[in-house]
Amino acid sequence: MRKTLHIAALTAVMALIPALTLAKGPVIAPSFAWEMLPPLGLHEPATIDTLFENYAQRSVPVDQYPVYATTGNLGGPGIDRDYMRQSPAGNFFFRDALAHWRPKEGNHKFYNTRIPMTLVGYNTGGGRENKQDRLAMIFSGNVNEKLQIGANLDYLYSKGSYANQAVKNLTWGLSGSYIGDRYELQAFFNHSNGLNQENGGITDDLYITDPAELQGGQASIDAKSIPTNLTMARNRLKGQEFFMNHRYKVGFWRVTPPNDTVPGDTVEHRTYVPVTSFIWTMDYRDGSHTFYNNSPSEAATFWENQYLTTGQSSSPTSYWSLTNTFGVDLLEGFNKWAKAGLSAYVTHELRRFTQCPDTIPMAGDGRPEGLTPYPFDHRLAAKGSQNLLWVGAQLTKQQGALLRYQATAKIGAVGDAAGELFLDGRVQTRFNLLGDSVAITGFGRFSNETAPYLLQHYVSNYFMWDNDFSKTRRVRFGGELMVRRTGTLISASVENVQNLIYFNQAGMPVQNGGSVQVVSASLTQNLAYRALHWDNRVLYQTSSDKDVLSLPTLAVYSNLYLKFKVARVLDVQFGVDCDFYTKYHAPFYQPATMAFCNQRDIKVGNYPFMNLYANMKLRKARFYIMMSHINQGMTGKNYFALPHYPMNPRRFQMGVSVDFAD
Repeated sequence: MRKTLHIAALTAVMALIPALTLAKGPVIAPSFAWEMLPPLGLHEPATIDTLFENYAQRSVPVDQYPVYATTGNLGGPGIDRDYMRQSPAGNFFFRDALAHWRPKEGNHKFYNTRIPMTLVGYNTGGGRENKQDRLAMIFSGNVNEKLQIGANLDYLYSKGSYANQAVKNLTWGLSGSYIGDRYELQAFFNHSNGLNQENGGITDDLYITDPAELQGGQASIDAKSIPTNLTMARNRLKGQEFFMNHRYKVGFWRVTPPNDTVPGDTVEHRTYVPVTSFIWTMDYRDGSHTFYNNSPSEAATFWENQYLTTGQSSSPTSYWSLTNTFGVDLLEGFNKWAKAGLSAYVTHELRRFTQCPDTIPMAGDGRPEGLTPYPFDHRLAAKGSQNLLWVGAQLTKQQGALLRYQATAKIGAVGDAAGELFLDGRVQTRFNLLGDSVAITGFGRFSNETAPYLLQHYVSNYFMWDNDFSKTRRVRFGGELMVRRTGTLISASVENVQNLIYFNQAGMPVQNGGSVQVVSASLTQNLAYRALHWDNRVLYQTSSDKDVLSLPTLAVYSNLYLKFKVARVLDVQFGVDCDFYTKYHAPFYQPATMAFCNQRDIKVGNYPFMNLYANMKLRKARFYIMMSHINQGMTGKNYFALPHYPMNPRRFQMGVSVDFAD
């Protein structure tokens, strides 16, 4: 029944394509999109997602980033191994493993459209046992030139190519903005609810690398029949965010007299010029995580410790936070002397955490037989809170073709934030060289940050810890050079980290007492000759302490394709792409905490993952067909993204996205 519904949905969307392409009347594109620049909600230009190039690659798990370590399934846990793209652990670190599939916290994309815009996309792949489906929708409409409302929906359901790894996630949200002469509002609400089955990886890598050895000479095996370490475990992760940014602008009216050179122009033009604005930003977030395991026998072999029960296990953790920021902003550009905007602000945040209640006797006759001895001489609290205060300032220049920059400073003053320091700066210049546009960007960051509460104190059945970590200090510098005509982007950066916190081989968070340096450089070079295109990205990175931080030294993404039109109306991108990175000690995934942990026993990499695809666009519709992992069995068999987690086998996929411009 489910398969019939999916086919019917795809057929219905495809049936609308001819009607859209034959529709008469003017085509009016959406005006523009923007995101918010923290912490005060300044606008940052963004793109509207209507491009058809590389559309198919979004439905392949390992293709989300050039180096993406994933458990395999679309929507499943993963971590970006391009170090300079990574973010430190969040306050609710369980979310980090699924951050790519969830709404971006603290930010949202807003649209200003002259006519209502509805983007609907559906993609599917696999067969009955390993079906993969995703339905996504974005709506935005303007009530008038100042007021906008929007909505978004993302439903992902994938059974997975391997046993016991199904994913089901529903995300939806509402948003709105009002951009007036004196008052501005940007607001959104996002809610997500996901369920991930956890299989703990396959029981023996030989099922992938040499199945004949395990099957008495039989050289092939169905991926779904490969046994896994866990069969009755799952993670439930829910969360929501309500965000509002208010800005009231104080200024003056600038009057422009009638233009004498324009016949009939006798009207004075009045433009409001803001000088100072007052900002209030409110951000409420909450989340809950529960890990379930209903197989006591599997738990006894998979986990070393069981602190609360040896039977069926359920370990819930939840939190909420309320952040208020108040700021004053001297706006850029109100006269020729105001070359930059200057802001000052204060931020207060209240956080509350609730964990699995621990009421079992710590020792003696009252402690049930079989439980792991209590790891501390004191009981861990089930509830905790943090009351935090920061003060900060921001200098920005967002206008001008020659020079733009942004600098932010924030200092912690109260609670666990006391002594924290964040400095962030970026400067960009553009100039013409031999008739081409060249952009140079430099950036620098410094942070001295307190460890998240849940990395300090945590209670669950399989893991407990009570740490007193020092602050983590990071210093990063780097730059970028972009030459538009040649399709060249060169970037380089270096970071030094002191007191880095990571998960060790036992799955416990620990702190490195020394420093780790990471050097990274990348080259993006896109070549084209008529219809033939060859896009390439090469990433080099090295870590000074691979026991603490292991990274692939070299990662390459290459995309060779033809791009052409058929009958002057159908755009086509037809080609093959490839992801490749060198071997390294990839982290292993711990299902009970959704953490990626260091290990030094197994290396993954040195395997090209290739897709054969065709992306197409016909007026307002874009669609694709793809055979992912086309090279399976041709370029080796060691296709693992994480220890004991193989990449998806070869599969046929297709999808469509339609821009319903009402």
